Amino acid sequence: MRIPVTIAFEGVPESDAVEQAVWKHAAGLERFFDRITSCRVTVARPQHHRHKGELYSVRVDLTVPGEEIVVSREHRFDHAHEDVYVALRDAFDAARRRLEDHARRVRGEVKKRAGPGAGGEG
Repeated sequence: MRIPVTIAFEGVPESDAVEQAVWKHAAGLERFFDRITSCRVTVARPQHHRHKGELYSVRVDLTVPGEEIVVSREHRFDHAHEDVYVALRDAFDAARRRLEDHARRVRGEVKKRAGPGAGGEG
């Protein structure tokens, strides 16, 4: 993997297993766009409930030539995100979709939106 990855933990103890999961997800992004210049991931647990499971939030910042792609997954009511690995998966899935959109734009594959009167209207 060539992407430089920076991982930060906020309100969460550092974990080698979580770091390995982040590296694995980040490496998978290279399949969709190989010119990522940096990847910053923040794993946080901002809520502190005494009786309920705590939900994780994950932020992924990707830097690509000419743009920064930022995905933040904070699901206050999605109890699947009580599992840090589910929160990571969802955040990286969203980052992958945004990266695929960026790659299509760079390649010129995005269709231009038709102006007024196009498509037989008006």
